Amino acid sequence: MNEREFAELAAGAAVHALSAEDEQRYLRALAENPQWQAIADDDADVAALLAAGAPEVAPPASIRAALLDEITRTPQTTTAPEQSGGETRSGGAPRPHRMRMLFALAACLVVLGGLGFGAVAMSGILSPPASVVALQQIESAADAQQASVDLESGGTATAHWSPSLGSVVLVTDGVAEPDPGKTYELWFVRGETPIPAGVFSVDAGAATTQLDGQMQTGDVIAVTVEQDGGSPTGLPTTTPVIVIPTA
Repeated sequence: MNEREFAELAAGAAVHALSAEDEQRYLRALAENPQWQAIADDDADVAALLAAGAPEVAPPASIRAALLDEITRTPQTTTAPEQSGGETRSGGAPRPHRMRMLFALAACLVVLGGLGFGAVAMSGILSPPASVVALQQIESAADAQQASVDLESGGTATAHWSPSLGSVVLVTDGVAEPDPGKTYELWFVRGETPIPAGVFSVDAGAATTQLDGQMQTGDVIAVTVEQDGGSPTGLPTTTPVIVIPTA
């Protein structure tokens, strides 16, 4: 992925509008290219400003009509597939050029209030999930670390953590949905003691989840499959499907 494509994905991430696949591509690219953090920060700042700074105002009908006409006439182009190590990436929505255009249009719509969305109504869309914010904070920390494992059932899981922050975020890709009535539960395994750290679900095999509580040096990050709501006993009831040591 080049810097231009990352910038387009960063615009989508700022308004929480990426598909699960593109969000994983964005997070991986950010982890591999920390020098691009400023791009992500700039887009996040713009999104926050749009969410907080514009009252709901109805523009003249002519402006709204012109804007919608421009949307209709703008060519919906896509970038060429990305080649990496023999693997071809195609598809994914929205694609980069279109996402950058949508980000600009979203700014116009928030300022104009042309479709009846005020700043308060848009704030939920423009605010990134807490887990994504936590991941960005970890990756910005001087002592940021990460470890990945390939899963027997397919897919991968990557733990991102910062000892100074005491924070951990787990990113999964290609992980199967649990059976009906079941959920994934996170654990800090501290010595021989498992400590519950929240539950999570996956969307098309992907998830970005911050663990509840503070990690300690040497903790193992584990995931088990439990009943909805988590283990009723506060202890794992199944063999972990994900185990990631942090030491």
